[in-house]
Amino acid sequence: MSDNVTIFEMSPRDGLQNEGRAIATADKINLVNLLSGCGFSRIEVASFVSPKWVPQMADGAQVLAGIARKAGVSYTALTPNLRGLNAAIAAGADEVAIFASASEGFSQHNINCSIAQSLERFAPMLPVVRDHGLPLRAYVSCVTDCPYDGPTPPAQVADVAAKLYAMGAYEVSLGDTIGAGTPDTIAAMLRAVCDAVPARALAGHYHDTHGRACDNIVASLDFGLRSFDGSVAGLGGCPYAPGSRGNVATEDVVELLERLGYPTGIDRAALAIAAEFARALVEQTDAL
Repeated sequence: MSDNVTIFEMSPRDGLQNEGRAIATADKINLVNLLSGCGFSRIEVASFVSPKWVPQMADGAQVLAGIARKAGVSYTALTPNLRGLNAAIAAGADEVAIFASASEGFSQHNINCSIAQSLERFAPMLPVVRDHGLPLRAYVSCVTDCPYDGPTPPAQVADVAAKLYAMGAYEVSLGDTIGAGTPDTIAAMLRAVCDAVPARALAGHYHDTHGRACDNIVASLDFGLRSFDGSVAGLGGCPYAPGSRGNVATEDVVELLERLGYPTGIDRAALAIAAEFARALVEQTDAL
């Protein structure tokens, strides 16, 4: 497996979706444009969910319309259902993502249905994704711990990940949604998941709530994972996961990986500028 590691930048979507006050569309566009100059191949820009539930993402179409697209960068969107998928396609998303939970309690709180029902909802989306030739990514939440159900059985994570991979997802991102994972629990989870899905098709999405995200990335590298999600300045988290705030900072991930000898292709000077801008956005919002 290649020693190059891909970092999937999440800050415009996962980093900002939980902010309580509206961030200007122009500022979101500027953030994406700054990130485009950092060397990322994939940036998640928007989420086409109901603005009733995630009002911060209501301007996803305007953001996708306003960014200065850079060759070689895929600008992606989260799409929970067929309506969201069609909106993302109309807005010009280069790639779309679907999401499910490995925990029944989180599935019910997050999207008001069981795990099985959430997977069934994706069925009408798949032909549309294929017809438009869009890459499909998938997320699995609560891969080690759930804020409602406690520890998540690794076999349960493997089952959900395998079903999403079978739907055609080129990559399944494994989310430690509340940042409670440790190298031991991440390893136990990956032992089960890697038996069901190839390591080359897996990504780590580790929150740094308890300061273990980088340790968990190191543990994942040992299993062959070469893709990780990050958010500049460590912004964001899931609005339906108490205690989740604190995505791992992309700057920390880049520093860790390159120190370990895994090239990322990221311009660290440009990344620092993007992180400073992102941090200022949130600080201004918090000060209001």
